Amino acid sequence: MRSRWTILAALFVARATIAFQFQSVAAIAPQLSQGLGASLADIGVLIGLYFAPGALLALPGGAIGRRYGDKVVVLAGLLMMLAGELLMTTSTSWSVQIAGRLTAGIGGVLLNVLMTKMVADWFAGREIATAMAIFINSWPAGIAVALMLLPAIGATLGLHAVNLAVTGVILIGLGLIALVYRAPDAAVAVEGERSSLTADTICAVIAAGLIWCLYNIGFAMIFSFGPSMLVEQGWSGAAAGSTISIVLWLAALSVPLGGFLADRTKRGEVILVAG
Repeated sequence: MRSRWTILAALFVARATIAFQFQSVAAIAPQLSQGLGASLADIGVLIGLYFAPGALLALPGGAIGRRYGDKVVVLAGLLMMLAGELLMTTSTSWSVQIAGRLTAGIGGVLLNVLMTKMVADWFAGREIATAMAIFINSWPAGIAVALMLLPAIGATLGLHAVNLAVTGVILIGLGLIALVYRAPDAAVAVEGERSSLTADTICAVIAAGLIWCLYNIGFAMIFSFGPSMLVEQGWSGAAAGSTISIVLWLAALSVPLGGFLADRTKRGEVILVAG
């Protein structure tokens, strides 16, 4: 029987594919601007469009997963990511690029919503903090790998090769979920779990969501526009991407460290403020 850690590894790789695809535009922004005749503002729109569907699909995504099954919906999301990437490969038309990016983004939203629940299903009541720390690290890891690989691929082989590289990564995630993931035999009940949301819970979740939103705005600007800034200063695309990726590799180390310190000290709020 597959262990929960094997399941976590498959989910880690699948979520890293979202980050890899999301970063594929920013990682080669200078080349993309030349190839599409797009301004930096246009590239920013293309980056942001990936998460635009989240505003509409985040809440119904959970209901869709309950109706059709988590694994089925995640596989469908990966197929949409694949379809969006292939659509962007077919044409340099700006409208096609937008359509492909939105299609891929819809798939990415479904994965983001459901895979966190899938990790919780396997680890609720046992090593949940460790599992979530590892799982969350899939995001900076995927972006860092994209920053290191895609600029070099684009400079050497062209934009189509970048699209094909992203397609290959998505196919790996698709294969792992299809062949490795399975639902746990029985969901573990969480002590004190309630069937309805209270006003205090809603306010706490809104506050946490706003903190997460503002944090991600600042963090995403570094790896979304940092490579373009360095290229404008005379750096090569590969060197700019590799340098900016340092931020992501450090984040991959600091996330589990933060969880460990919060668990050991029981002072999570202090760790957040210090971070």
